Amino acid sequence: MKIFHSTQEFIAEKKGSIITIGTFDGLHIGHQEILKNLINQSKDSNSVILTFFPHPRMVLQQGSDLKLLTTLQEKIDLLKKTELDCLVIEPFTKEFSRLTALEFVRNVLKQQLKLEKLIIGYDHQFGRNREGDLEQLKEYGITYGFDVEEIPAQDIKNIAVSSTKIRKALTEGDIEKANSYLGYEYLLNGTIVHGRGLGKQYNYPTINIHIEESYKLIPKAGVYVVKTTFNNQNLFGIMNIGNRPTVNGKKQTIEVHLLDFNTDIYGENIQIQLVYRLRDEKKFDSIEYLFDQIKEDEKQARKLISNGKISF
Repeated sequence: MKIFHSTQEFIAEKKGSIITIGTFDGLHIGHQEILKNLINQSKDSNSVILTFFPHPRMVLQQGSDLKLLTTLQEKIDLLKKTELDCLVIEPFTKEFSRLTALEFVRNVLKQQLKLEKLIIGYDHQFGRNREGDLEQLKEYGITYGFDVEEIPAQDIKNIAVSSTKIRKALTEGDIEKANSYLGYEYLLNGTIVHGRGLGKQYNYPTINIHIEESYKLIPKAGVYVVKTTFNNQNLFGIMNIGNRPTVNGKKQTIEVHLLDFNTDIYGENIQIQLVYRLRDEKKFDSIEYLFDQIKEDEKQARKLISNGKISF
């Protein structure tokens, strides 16, 4: 897959392009169906996704606190696993948003991206003030020589999934529902940083994960069973998301105790996959009670693993 960081950079091997447009946040099972359709039709053309970063709502809605399912790099990594030819990431600015529907189609899609067919959702709108719609696209298609394929409303409803539904599931702590909509386990990518070292004192060393992207959605506070592959080693773990009320924590942290692993890996990057939610975060009367509960959490996690409910 070739990656272009603006439409102006676009250079492709094949003559024309079959394009779909969207933010594709999460690259969930609905997006995957659209992508499969795009790739299947692109044997003699470039299969192209045109996406935008930052998310348009972050630019156009002042003070937007929108949280995304995937960081830009996570989206790229997920798309690399497919047979997509080209990913075009257009920097979204207020200036870009002022392009008329005609300017967007003629100058961006046709002239720069070599559009020969556009695959879009049934309710797709585009251009300044979302003035462009399907009928207008079809008219432009006649004028500028490209086809338009609409994904019927029924097809999208049959999938019954959206990024909004997944965000809701995650904020409610329903990780299994979110994962079923995503088609993979929800990902957190970050750098391992130093914590207070309390876990090590009680023989439960943890790694603290710092996520650089403030727009990344962090699921509901609580204790999760997770998995990761680190240095070609498959590892399970118990992760706590929360403010650590037992030790009067003041800010949210993400801490993971990796099972059967005790190596110093500070400063390394790690990807955590959330598989199962065990419980809410609680405030215990003492640190000793807290670690008694963590032992119970580990027992539950190991039982899920041994029963095959959680696996690689």
